[in-house]
Amino acid sequence: MKALVVGGTGPTGPYLVNGLIERGYEVSILHRGSHELDEIPEEVEHIHVDPHFRETLDEGLKGRTFDLAVATYGRIRIVAEALIGKTPRLVAVGGTPSIRGMVVPGANFPAGMPVPTSENAQRIESKAELDFGYLIRHTEDVVLQGQTKGHYDATMFRYPLVYGPNEISSFEWLIMKRVQDRRREIILPDGGLSILSRGYAENMAHAVLLAVDQPEVAAGKLYHCADEQQLSIAQWVQVIAGAMDWEFDIFSVPDEVAHTAREYFPIGTSANHQMMDTSLIKAELGYRDVVPVAAALENTVNWLLKHKPDNDGIFNRRADPLQYATEDALIAIQKEAVERMRNVEYRKKSTRHTYAHPKEPGLGKDHRAR
Repeated sequence: MKALVVGGTGPTGPYLVNGLIERGYEVSILHRGSHELDEIPEEVEHIHVDPHFRETLDEGLKGRTFDLAVATYGRIRIVAEALIGKTPRLVAVGGTPSIRGMVVPGANFPAGMPVPTSENAQRIESKAELDFGYLIRHTEDVVLQGQTKGHYDATMFRYPLVYGPNEISSFEWLIMKRVQDRRREIILPDGGLSILSRGYAENMAHAVLLAVDQPEVAAGKLYHCADEQQLSIAQWVQVIAGAMDWEFDIFSVPDEVAHTAREYFPIGTSANHQMMDTSLIKAELGYRDVVPVAAALENTVNWLLKHKPDNDGIFNRRADPLQYATEDALIAIQKEAVERMRNVEYRKKSTRHTYAHPKEPGLGKDHRAR
């Protein structure tokens, strides 16, 4: 059996490639060749073409057929079209910006995404609404139309925020760098109570491989995948810091002015929850985490410590987001505001239970006349 992995050198790639090899597949990976990973076995064939363009894909796929294709990188809608006639089975990976309310919370009422967000939640309807989100929606449609048109059996996944080894641009590193710089105070929007669905790379590859193993169930389906346990932003920060034997004092500021925390959220989104409903993949494919969240984050921290220079100040695709001076100014204002609020008079609310609690049987009312 032959399998093609489009991508293969990102966080989930090695787990997918090695998982397919364990299942008896002869695996080829198609990617640009801009970086390679030691975790990819030597026997794996590399097809070095750009998966963003039909002409380069056609060149790389010329004369080839596969029993299975797993597409995780490139312009997936173009990959899906290029694979027509090349494979009877396609498993493709996209993301959540296709869902209305993620990037523009006010597009929904009430604002934000439903909590949790199921696979059939309202999607972006037009480019005018959100160009990037609409393109991802279109990708989902192209992949699943391949099923209805009989081109291949197709399964579509929406990845959450993926973390783990081989991250190209790490959200966790933004917290770790603060620890390395011995910052004790950190700003989080609205107390860091937001929940953003995340998925450890090994867990997400496991989810995809479950669909590979159960084509009769997964064909024609779209699945959300994410770690079973989700953390609030504050908990996420605390676990990362704890893995480095550090603690932060968290300062809550309104989301609209939490400038130094904006980079903790994908593509500049707000502090509204982004919590994916994963009940479908659990019920239909039997998904369970391979690696628990606490261990997954500790693994991520340890990998980043080995592979990121301690004080290089470089963040891929990010222009110095730490902005310590800005953070210090916001913390000072927050401290002053909280102190002023402490001096506002208020009436303490009663904590008594609202139901009657008689002390003796047969009395019409209890000792508080209830």
